[in-house]
Order: sequence, then structure tokens, then C-alpha cells
Amino acid sequence: MNIAIITGASSGLGREFVYLTDHAGVDEIWVLARRRDRLEALKKMVRTPVRIFAGDVTDAMTIDAVREALQVQQPVVRFLIHAAGLGKIGSAGDILPRQIHQMLAVNCEAAVILTELCLPFMVMGCHVAHICSVAAFQPVPYLNVYAATKAFVYRYCRALEMELKPRGIMVTAVCPYWIRDTEFIAVAQETRNSSYFCHFPFAGKERDVAATAFRDICRGRSVSTPGLMAKLDRIVAKCIPAGIMMRLVQLFR
Repeated sequence: MNIAIITGASSGLGREFVYLTDHAGVDEIWVLARRRDRLEALKKMVRTPVRIFAGDVTDAMTIDAVREALQVQQPVVRFLIHAAGLGKIGSAGDILPRQIHQMLAVNCEAAVILTELCLPFMVMGCHVAHICSVAAFQPVPYLNVYAATKAFVYRYCRALEMELKPRGIMVTAVCPYWIRDTEFIAVAQETRNSSYFCHFPFAGKERDVAATAFRDICRGRSVSTPGLMAKLDRIVAKCIPAGIMMRLVQLFR
């Protein structure tokens, strides 16, 4: 049995990736998210059988449920797409300690644990994809913790790709720019002071970003930068020192 495992599937890019893997020839799609009602509704929208794991991706019970299902079913994990993510806008002191912990747990810890969990069930031609961000390419003041977590995931993906290449397993770091029609921005602004980022010019749309990213994942690209702004950010960040890049971000925002 070939399956896809997608986190953050109740909304945003995660939900879009479920629609896309519905046409990818897998036998089941395993979805992880906290909101069961949304997952149940999503299940009715696709043709491929969906197995629901309702719970926080950082919760040991959720991970244990996935681990047990893998051991019982012994599937081939054709796609692991970690789309769950969390960001918070604010300066030092604006973001609560529990919010910082959540960002580290969802963006970093869950990404690594899920990957390690799935790798024994992957063979040549399988895909690992983690949703990073253009924030991974340079430090971002007032998104400092979020940008740091995405830099971690980006570097993790690049190293993992080299390790798994002999096995024929492809790893993609997906690095989009702002996406206007997801819940990410609204959640990121739920802090003591989110006024540092008020406008999001040239923000993309979740359907377009997901479609481009999924093509890149299927092609086995190391880094996916869906959209012109994401591509420009990556190119500029390679050429300009981090200190100057941070000043440019300040001017742009």
C-alpha cells in the first residue's frame, strides 16, 4: 500500500496538498491536524481514502498513533509533507514563552520526529517535503524566532537530501513568500504587538503556491521557491550579507 502523510491538513497549504495528492496515485492519504471536523469535511472532498489522525502534531499521543498505524499496515510512504507551521510577529518580549515553545515544537521538533518515523517506510522514488519559508534565507527582525526555525528546517532538508540520495529518496525544502489567503498571517498577528508587519504586498495564493510546490516535490527539486518574490529573495540573499538583508527587510516592511 502506498500512502501520503500530510500534516496541517485542515487548512492552508496542507489542505491543498491533500487535493493534489488525491491525483498522485497513492492508495491512502493520512492527514494530521487538530480540527477533526475540518478533516472529516476534507475526507468527503477527495476520492482517495483518507485516514484521520486528529491531534496536535507535537502531541506524543498523535505521533504514537501514526507510529502504531505504520507498524501495523507496513505501507510505503510515497509522500511525507510537513505543512503544519506556526509563526508569531513581535519584538523580544511581545511573544509569550508558550508561543515560542509552540513555534519550536511545531516547526522544528515535529518535522524531525515525523521524518525519522517515516524513513523506515520509504523506498526509492519517495518524497520528503517540509514547508520552510523565504524567512529561512536571512534573519528577519520581529519574526526572529520563526525565521530561525525555518532556517533550521531548511538546513535540515539540505543535509537530509545528501544523506538520502543513495537510497533514491528525494527531499524538498519548500520556501514560499507570504501567502495571503491562509490562516497563517492572522495567527501570526495574535501577539502583544504585531504592528511590525501590517502590509503584505505581492503575497501569493495558497492554491498557486501549493501547485507549484507540488510539481517541484514530484520532480525531486532540492529547494522550491514558488512565486517570483520567493525566487528573488533566494537570489538576493545569496549575494548580499545578512546585515544588509535585514536592513532591506526593514525598509520593505
